Amino acid sequence: MIPPVVDQGWLAAHPDAIVADVRHYLDGRSGRDAYAAGHIPGAVFVAMDDVLADPPSKARGRHPLPDPATFAEGLAHLGISDTDTIVAYDDAGGAMAARLVWLLRILGHDAALLDGGIQAWDGPLTSEVPKRPHGEFSVRSWPDSALADIEETAAGEFVIDARGPERFRGEAEHLDPRAGHIPGARNYPMTGNLTDGCRFKTPGELRERFAAVDDAAAVISTCGSGITACHNLIAMEYAGLGRGRLYPGSWSQYSHTSRPLATGE
Repeated sequence: MIPPVVDQGWLAAHPDAIVADVRHYLDGRSGRDAYAAGHIPGAVFVAMDDVLADPPSKARGRHPLPDPATFAEGLAHLGISDTDTIVAYDDAGGAMAARLVWLLRILGHDAALLDGGIQAWDGPLTSEVPKRPHGEFSVRSWPDSALADIEETAAGEFVIDARGPERFRGEAEHLDPRAGHIPGARNYPMTGNLTDGCRFKTPGELRERFAAVDDAAAVISTCGSGITACHNLIAMEYAGLGRGRLYPGSWSQYSHTSRPLATGE
C-alpha cells in the first residue's frame, strides 16, 4: 500500500493516480463552488455530504459513516474503480480529505493525502471538469476492526480528541448541544500534525507528538463528528505507529446523550 501522505513529486511520478478534491466547510461556504472556481487539473470533486457521510441525526451524529453502497456508487459515478490509486486534497491541511483517504485505506485501497493541499500546488488550476467513464467500485462493509462504538469509546483507555483546545475544554461550542469532552479523552488537536505551512510534520516529529502511543491499535480517535479524527489516524499511520480506530459519531453523537462529560484539560 502506498504511504498515507505523498507530495507533488510523488504525484507527478504516478500520472495514473486519480486526484480528488474534498474541500468542505462548516461555515456555510460551498466546497463544490470552490472546486468550480479552480482545482488541480484532472481532479474530481468528492462531496462530503453526498459521498462520505450519511444524513445527520441525533442518534448517529453530524457526519455518520456513509452506507457502503452510497460510498461505492458515489465514487463509481466519478469514474473511480477498485484498482485506482487516489490522492486527495483540500485547503485545510487535509482536515477534510483525510476522511476519504482513511475510508479507502481501511478497505484496502491505495489512497493518500496530498501534502500541503491545494495551497502547495505549484502548477496552474482549472475550472474544467474531467469526463471519466463510470467506474467499477465494489460495495464492501466497513471493517469492525477499524471502528469503535459509543460504549467502547466511553470505556476506552486511550481515547484522543482532534478538536481545538477551546472546544475540548468546554470553553466554546457552536456546533453541538453540550460543551466538553468524553471523560478520560486526551486532546490531540488535528492542527498539531502540521507545520505552519500546513504540511505534515515528518514521521519522526509525529512519533514525538504521539510518544504515548506504542501501537495505534490501542487508540480510539474522536473529534466533533468523525472527520478530523481521521487526520489523527492518518498521522499515526504516517508515523509508523499502525492503525487506530475511529469513533464515527464522536462528540456530535455523544453530546446528544445524557452520558457524563468532562471539562478542562
